[in-house]
Amino acid sequence: MGEAPTCSHDRGWGPLEIAAQIAGEGCSPPCAPSTQVDVWRSAVVELDPELTYGQLTRVLCGRAPDLAMQWLYEVGVLAELLPELAATATLGDGGGRHKDVWEHTKMVVRQAVRRPVVRWAAALHDVGKVPTRRFVSPSKVTFLGHEEVGAEMFRRGPARRFMFPPEVAGGVERLIRFHLRPGHYDGQWTDAAVRRFARDMGPDVTDLLNLSRADVTSQRPGQRRRCLGRISELGRRIRALKAADERAPVLPRGLGRALMDAFALPPGPQIGALRHRLEEIYADDEPRGEGALSVERCLEEIRRRGLVEELGP
Repeated sequence: MGEAPTCSHDRGWGPLEIAAQIAGEGCSPPCAPSTQVDVWRSAVVELDPELTYGQLTRVLCGRAPDLAMQWLYEVGVLAELLPELAATATLGDGGGRHKDVWEHTKMVVRQAVRRPVVRWAAALHDVGKVPTRRFVSPSKVTFLGHEEVGAEMFRRGPARRFMFPPEVAGGVERLIRFHLRPGHYDGQWTDAAVRRFARDMGPDVTDLLNLSRADVTSQRPGQRRRCLGRISELGRRIRALKAADERAPVLPRGLGRALMDAFALPPGPQIGALRHRLEEIYADDEPRGEGALSVERCLEEIRRRGLVEELGP
């Protein structure tokens, strides 16, 4: 396949070094003799796990990772290092009943922002489709739960096989598990639903939206534009609500004094505990900003739930 690349690949680490240069420079993959391929396949499994993670990250974070992934698959190295990913290449398109998972995956990786956690999640986000594919009719195929299955496959496979930094491993697993969530946004979510989504995703929300954008590989311009538009709108709403919430407290002014007067409580930790419980209760409430939530409503909620009694003596 192609001429030998002009970039040098005489250094150690054989196929991973070549793949990293292919990904970084976009050069043509070399034709490797079968004897060399056999040596590579037996040698890569003995490589240091931490250094292997670093080399694979270089491959995935290059500007042409799709070329490098294809080359690693063709020389058999991908099956040794990432059998979960290599298996998607044999899944095909189900006789035209679904998109080609391998081709889709390579495009998602190439389109993803060049952050290790996002590129790794892009590479592995659909590995769960291999064990979950079901043909339910001559024209219909399902991959139910593939995101959960894929997250578990990552946790039990690559996350143990290589020495991922803990924060990267955790982020990749969560992105795989939740990669379908942004696609559920249809523009009709309430502010409370958007806040709940952002809170559930926590610090991963930006990476998740970036992965979701990369996951749009439709060749139909109208559909692609609509999908990307909805993801961008969700991101804008998350940022706008976050800014609004930072400007205005959820709880009304004067609540602390009202709590002390209404329940005969002294200043101290009991007042703080009641305020914290109210913040949890009203975190998803639609009314925001000063004056949207009254002191009277807060006091009524405390009485209704028996929150003072929960404090104990």
